Amino acid sequence: MANQSRPKVKKSRALGIALTPKAVKYFEARPYPPGEHGRGRKQNSDYKVRLLEKQRLRAQYDVSERQLVRAYERASKVQGKTGEALIIELERRLDALVLRSGIARTIYQARQMVVHGHIEVNGQKVDKPSFRVRPDDVVMVRERSREKTLFSIAREGGFAPDGETPRYLQVNLRALAFRLDREPNRKEIPVICDEQLVVEYYAR
Repeated sequence: MANQSRPKVKKSRALGIALTPKAVKYFEARPYPPGEHGRGRKQNSDYKVRLLEKQRLRAQYDVSERQLVRAYERASKVQGKTGEALIIELERRLDALVLRSGIARTIYQARQMVVHGHIEVNGQKVDKPSFRVRPDDVVMVRERSREKTLFSIAREGGFAPDGETPRYLQVNLRALAFRLDREPNRKEIPVICDEQLVVEYYAR
């Protein structure tokens, strides 16, 4: 499983990005890799820099290497910049959009909501986090799941992201629902990544 590896705070420090809200405060205190030599480590080689960027992207979407390779292969067939197409491809995953909408607090929680059958798309239950949402698709929490404590918190805005909701989503948290209005633009997607380095990693 992509999300069963090391503790999230440790992983955040190793990758140089906060992967969960809880990790933010720990990361601010120790923004260097974990371990005895964490402060002194250098990421020098081109390969290491590209590898780290690829691992950062994987961690932010909590996908396996195989899933990221597949997304890269699809993105490489799209006209325009492959790196931007890759981020957009990943952003259209159902679990990613459940997170962006404010229904979930972290990507890990969003994945669980989907896997446990709490989410429907256009009235049909979908339990695959990798399901690719299309423009005009309506996503919502299923009727039978709405009274769970988790969704009561979400309904009150407890998991809403800092700042504004991405413009490609139309969200109604009271109804625990959102719609993908259009394809996201790379600039609007709140992911920390130099995607060109990821493209270079796979193109080597």
